[in-house]
Amino acid sequence: MSKSKPGLIPPSPDADAYAKTADANAAEIFDRKDPFALFADWLEDAKRKEPNDANAMALATADADGLPDVRMVLLKDVDPDGFVFYTNLESAKGRQLAVNAKAALCFHWKSLRRQVRVRGLVQPVAADEADAYFASRARDSRIGAWASKQSRPLESRFALEKAVAREAARFGLGEVPRPPHWSGFRIVPVSIEFWRDRPFRLHDRMTFSRPDSHSPWQVDRLYP
Repeated sequence: MSKSKPGLIPPSPDADAYAKTADANAAEIFDRKDPFALFADWLEDAKRKEPNDANAMALATADADGLPDVRMVLLKDVDPDGFVFYTNLESAKGRQLAVNAKAALCFHWKSLRRQVRVRGLVQPVAADEADAYFASRARDSRIGAWASKQSRPLESRFALEKAVAREAARFGLGEVPRPPHWSGFRIVPVSIEFWRDRPFRLHDRMTFSRPDSHSPWQVDRLYP
């Protein structure tokens, strides 16, 4: 018997709830051969429907002991080479990827009742690629990248604001370069699964898999 507070966990969807998205998720997808093209189509749909951050994704990593960790980050680029995000290399995820260069992603678009899961190997992006993205960020965000000792203990909010003020004064009106401890990672997928909600848990699932980035994709439809 459940021990959670009554009403805390939402009930399962009923027929009326499923009907609201049935048409949007009825189009054929199982004839698609390019996972990146299908992902781009779904991301465009999400940008029109999600209230914010359609490019948000859960990033799962594991430490040297194999203990998993997960957090939300933002996708900053995607192409046939993989999915790119940026971070402080001294953060928890940066340290974990340094010892275990494998990761998984999950995009969940609640308004569409769709999700995409990605698993793969992780590679650092090139320095010029990281430089170009860093230069595109707001100036205050670039200063914050210098000020924040991401994932490490912080004594108070005031200490963080003091560090930001110190870095802002140091750079003055000059250019704010990319810190050496800040860069990006590219997840090169070996599997990409597309999941689409269908009535009464009879969901659509399609997976693209390959042993390595040089091999062709194998496409399979999965039981829900």
